[in-house]
Amino acid sequence: MLPDADELAEVLLDLAVSHEDINELVRMGRRVMDDPELRPFLEASVEELVRDMGGIGGSVELPELDWPSGALQRCFPAYVFVAALPHTRAYHRELGVPADVSRHTLADLGRNMAVHRRRYGLPGVLAPHWLTHHFRGELYQLGRLQFERARCGERTVRALAAAGLDVAPGTPCLNLHIPDFLGPLSPAACDRSLALAREFFARHHPEEKYPAALCHSWLLDPQLKRYLLADSNIIRFQERFRVAREDTEPSDTEPVQFVFGDPDLPAENLPRRTSVERAVGDHLRAGGHWYVGHGWFPL
Repeated sequence: MLPDADELAEVLLDLAVSHEDINELVRMGRRVMDDPELRPFLEASVEELVRDMGGIGGSVELPELDWPSGALQRCFPAYVFVAALPHTRAYHRELGVPADVSRHTLADLGRNMAVHRRRYGLPGVLAPHWLTHHFRGELYQLGRLQFERARCGERTVRALAAAGLDVAPGTPCLNLHIPDFLGPLSPAACDRSLALAREFFARHHPEEKYPAALCHSWLLDPQLKRYLLADSNIIRFQERFRVAREDTEPSDTEPVQFVFGDPDLPAENLPRRTSVERAVGDHLRAGGHWYVGHGWFPL
C-alpha cells in the first residue's frame, strides 16, 4: 500500500510536504506497514476514500484512527492520501488532466501540513476531510484559485433562479476556493484562473454544465469595504460576485484563522502589520463581528 522508505520520501516531496516533516513521516511509515492493526486500517481507509472516485455531491469521512494521541495519530491521514495516490493519478490520466494540474492540486497536502506546523509547531494533517475532495477528483488547482465540482443546494438555487438562471437543486456548479501561500489575490491572477477553469472543465468534464461559480468565504463579508481601499485586491475580488444570501451567525474565527494562522488567538493580541490585519483585529476589538459571505457569478 505504501511505497518503500526511499520512494515515500520522493512522493512526499511531490506532494509539497516540507523537508522538516518528511523524515518523521518516513520513519513512522515503516510502523504503519508492519503493524498488524494499522495496515488493515490503512487499507480500509483508502478503500473508503477512493470508492465512487470522481463522484460529486457526496461526503466522505475518513475513519478515525483509535490510537493514542501523538505524531502517528496526527499524521495518519497523510499515509491514507499517499496510499490512495495511484488511484487518484489513474483517474486524472483517464480524464486527460495535465500532469502539472494534477501535481499542483495534490500539493495541497503539503500546504495543509504547513498550516498545521505553523499553528502547532508539530507535523500533522490539519483538515483531512478537506483533502478528500482533491484525492477524489472533485477539486482542482487552476492558477491562483481552486475549483470544486459541486451541486447547487436549495438556497443557492433560489438566488440563481431569481436572477433568471435555469437551475434546480442538484444542478452542477463550481465552488471557488482561495488557498494560502500563493501570492496576492490580484485581478489578473483571478482572471487567469477563471479562464483556465472554463477551458479545463469544458475539456475534462464536458458532461457537466456549470451555470455559476459560487464562493463561501469571510473575504466576501461586505464590512471589509469599511477598512480596505476600493482598489485593493480583496474588494475587487468581492465585486465579481452577486450576493447569494447573508449569514446571521458570526464567524469571527474564520478571518483570524486565515489571516493570523490560529483561530483561537485573542483579538487584543492580534498584530496590525498589514491593512487586512488591522481590519480584522480592529473590527473585533471594537466589538464587531465577521460573517461568511455567500456569493456567485454566472459562468
